[in-house]
Amino acid sequence: MSSEEKEISRVKRSKEEAKDSYDRMSKWYDLMAKPEKKYVMRGVEKLDITEGETVLEIGFGTGDALLSLAKGVGESGLLYGIDISEGMLEVAQAKLDKAGLSNRTNLILGDASKLPFEDNFFNALFMSFTLELFDTPEIPVLLHECKRVLKTGGRLGVVAISDTGNDNFMMKMYKWAHVKFPSYVDCRPIFTQEELRKSGFNIKSTETHTMWDLPVDIVIAVK
Repeated sequence: MSSEEKEISRVKRSKEEAKDSYDRMSKWYDLMAKPEKKYVMRGVEKLDITEGETVLEIGFGTGDALLSLAKGVGESGLLYGIDISEGMLEVAQAKLDKAGLSNRTNLILGDASKLPFEDNFFNALFMSFTLELFDTPEIPVLLHECKRVLKTGGRLGVVAISDTGNDNFMMKMYKWAHVKFPSYVDCRPIFTQEELRKSGFNIKSTETHTMWDLPVDIVIAVK
């Protein structure tokens, strides 16, 4: 069965439950997410932000990517971030303040499926280990919003755990845990490239890496 014919499993945890969970984890989340960081930074590198651009990170978490993105836009650019968790926002803002980058950043608490920005506003968007957190029917909604706020020719960088259709032991266990413990394992593998193509994005480049024996795609797409 091809990936186009298979369905992505649903996310059963509500957004309010997700918000509460990430608020609780925010103070120590960096320790838990440490293995993800090198893939996040590689995604930022591939997105190739240049000085003067206007950029948005969706689901910025504790802000490690924000620091690199803020340096990329320079003094003449502007970086926005949106996240559902107030706890994550507080941690990320503290990092930006400490690095002296707050003057070029604007962090917003909110739901990315309804982006509070005008059409054709951004040069580039970035999200890492975030698209997988959205319920299946919401993925195309979010990607439609991404396309709406991107300028023509704008770039979207996505780092995500991807479903290759060939499950190894770790993938089977990961999917099982998502089904059995949806309140704790809200993230699940998705068909990253296919979702982007279905939403009208053109794939510019793709890299596939492995984390905990799970495939991680780093995809750069263009509107």
